[in-house]
Amino acid sequence: MPRITVNVDGTQYTDEVEPRLLLVQYLRERLGKVGTVVGCDTSNCGACTVHLDGHSVKSCSVLAVQADGHDVTTIEGLAQDGQLHPLQQAFHDNHALQCGFCTPGMIMQALDLLAEVPEPDDEQIRDGMEGNLCRCTGYQNIVRAVRDAAQRMQPGVGPAVEHTEDTPVPRTPADEQAKVTGGRQS
Repeated sequence: MPRITVNVDGTQYTDEVEPRLLLVQYLRERLGKVGTVVGCDTSNCGACTVHLDGHSVKSCSVLAVQADGHDVTTIEGLAQDGQLHPLQQAFHDNHALQCGFCTPGMIMQALDLLAEVPEPDDEQIRDGMEGNLCRCTGYQNIVRAVRDAAQRMQPGVGPAVEHTEDTPVPRTPADEQAKVTGGRQS
């Protein structure tokens, strides 16, 4: 069996793995990283999204042996010192989840999007998140959460992503109404 060494959430692991073992299975079954969920098993839903060397990948389409010598970040690796990552906090604060099944993959994909486009507009967010499916929310609060996270990202906050410009992300009238009504829909 092949032997791999992989750095997952800042900890190095060395294991023997079956050549056909998927990264998502390795993370969940060997390392206990159950925040990375198995959704469709076909790479269509994005629920299993993790970062491989700082870029999002669907871990159901990557073999564990392909991660040999690389860094993997899971949803469990985002919080630091007991504090949620700004993106995790924005999802919480903006009610960007219902059942929560897709949320880890959404957050990991959004983190990759914000690394590429630090101040995305709504269309860029929707385009950047299109490979991740949610069957509950209707996506508006997810878009709002990503926009909010872009504002929260300051230099030095969180792994692999830094927001370096001072320009605020534009707010929509719906955001302002939500602020006035405490997030309630009218």
